[in-house]
Amino acid sequence: MLNKYPLWKTLLVLVIVAIGALYASPNLYGEDPAVQISGLRGIPTDAATLDMVKSHLDDNNISYASIVMEDEQILARFRDTEQQLRARDLLDDNIGDQYSVALNLTPATPKWLASIGGTPMKLGLDLSGGVSFLMEVNMNEAINKAQESLIDDFRAGLRGEKIRYRTVKRVNDAIEIQFRNAADLASAESFLEKQNRDLLFQSDEDSLTLSVKMTEQKLKETREYALQQNITIIRNRVNELGVAEPLVQRQGKKHIVIELPGVQDTAKAKEILNATATIEFRLVDTDGDLSAALNGRVPGSSQLLRERNGQPVLLKKRVMLTGDHIIDAGSSFDEYSRPQVNITLDSAGGSKMSNGTKNNIGKPMATVFIEYKPTDRVDANGNTIFEKIEEVISVATIQARLGKTFRITGAGSQSEAHNLALLLRAGALIAPIQIVEERTVGPTLGAENVQLGFQAIMMGFGLVFLFMLVYYRAFGIVANLALGANLVMIVGVMSMIPGATLTLPGMAGIVLTVGMAVDANVLIFERIREEIRAGKSVQQSIHQGYDAAFSTIIDANITTLIAALILFAVGTGPIKGFAVTLSIGIVTSMFTAVIGTRAVVNAVWGGKRLDKLSI
Repeated sequence: MLNKYPLWKTLLVLVIVAIGALYASPNLYGEDPAVQISGLRGIPTDAATLDMVKSHLDDNNISYASIVMEDEQILARFRDTEQQLRARDLLDDNIGDQYSVALNLTPATPKWLASIGGTPMKLGLDLSGGVSFLMEVNMNEAINKAQESLIDDFRAGLRGEKIRYRTVKRVNDAIEIQFRNAADLASAESFLEKQNRDLLFQSDEDSLTLSVKMTEQKLKETREYALQQNITIIRNRVNELGVAEPLVQRQGKKHIVIELPGVQDTAKAKEILNATATIEFRLVDTDGDLSAALNGRVPGSSQLLRERNGQPVLLKKRVMLTGDHIIDAGSSFDEYSRPQVNITLDSAGGSKMSNGTKNNIGKPMATVFIEYKPTDRVDANGNTIFEKIEEVISVATIQARLGKTFRITGAGSQSEAHNLALLLRAGALIAPIQIVEERTVGPTLGAENVQLGFQAIMMGFGLVFLFMLVYYRAFGIVANLALGANLVMIVGVMSMIPGATLTLPGMAGIVLTVGMAVDANVLIFERIREEIRAGKSVQQSIHQGYDAAFSTIIDANITTLIAALILFAVGTGPIKGFAVTLSIGIVTSMFTAVIGTRAVVNAVWGGKRLDKLSI
């Protein structure tokens, strides 16, 4: 029989639409004003902190809907923004030194819906508010680190070739290597030139010194590498923060733009993004005199540092391994329930660690945490001067030859171990960065954008709705039902996909999808009209109308989908937001405009003897 779906197919269409409506429903519940409290610099938030927050709010008669601990953070929900702002100011004044107190908007989704994965759509920076950073890469420090790396390579290479030298040190913008005799100087110059074609070598036989400088091309490549590598590392850190649809891209020669939609805890974001943290492994100088070092007589090959408890430690300057070789890091607890960081190295790092520890079994090795912090001082070029802070986080005896995997202890808390693992896993920044501009988009402006975008969608939907109703009569009602189902399914799919984010350009993509969805029905309905005018029966006209128009609809939508996928692949920011909703809208409109309307038409008109059709 023509135009009759089996019952299972009709039920399947209804189930798919119902699932879309179910996962779109969390967007109807809105959000609760909230305050988020999280520890700074590894300070944990625990039950005692929760009680302290409750006590402050109760003592000052600030009513709250609930206060819970979620993901090592405290979330206090309020019934209105007035109580939210009062609570933020109160907590910021009383506990703000050790904790980050930030405004937040928390979904008010019912627990039963949240338990099956129902969450509202994530909104972009232009709709939900958030924070935008403009960060500047310190290129001078990038060059310095590159030169320090060259010094280590020169020393290792010369030792490997058994070429004796006196010193290798940095002098201004050059590296100077001093030798004992002219023969060693000549051998070293020949060897190093072959290994480093992109460096400039100049020897002085009178002083037995070889001077090495970077070429302009090498300097340019170093700066470009520092910028690109910092962008990659910052992207990794943003992913670790769990921010949906962030924007990280370069701007000019030494700037990076970072947009974090929906982020209210700017202190936590800045702590993670701005940290230039890495670690070094060095041997403890057991032969040196610690008392003499404390009095200012530090051996030239050693350095005096301190542990976190203030205990002085005399270390060898020579670095066994740096954090650049770390490919993975995670936090856990050791057999004594102390926080630890488990580290995995790349193959080169594993070899260095193995060679560095094989002859030092039984000797103490220190793990040094290094961080660069911006100061208020600037250099002659106007660049911010960074202060290098070195701290010993653990001293342990090497029990056996280490390889690619090992662990370090000494973190003050599990939260601090987690943050250190995050930084090491995401990578150490090639050069320090500083925030030169911070811009916050408030939730009020975002709400206005949401309202205007929603009005645009409703106006487009309403005009199309009226046109289809007037021009195609009863079949126009079917098309409008499919159009409404399409909008619901777009919202449902956007809510289900973890990485999908709705932006203002994304709303434009939804408006475009509304027109494209109706376009498929126009093709089908006009073909049905042509078949009826050609003298065919109503049932044959419906059947032929859907079948004949199907190939045209598929061709048109697939070409548009390909274009949308290309936009998503190569675009960033607003372009990607537009491509996301357009791609989802094309797929859902194919389902609702073709399969969905066919199911309704078959259920209402299919298999019946009809002389005319309201189309």
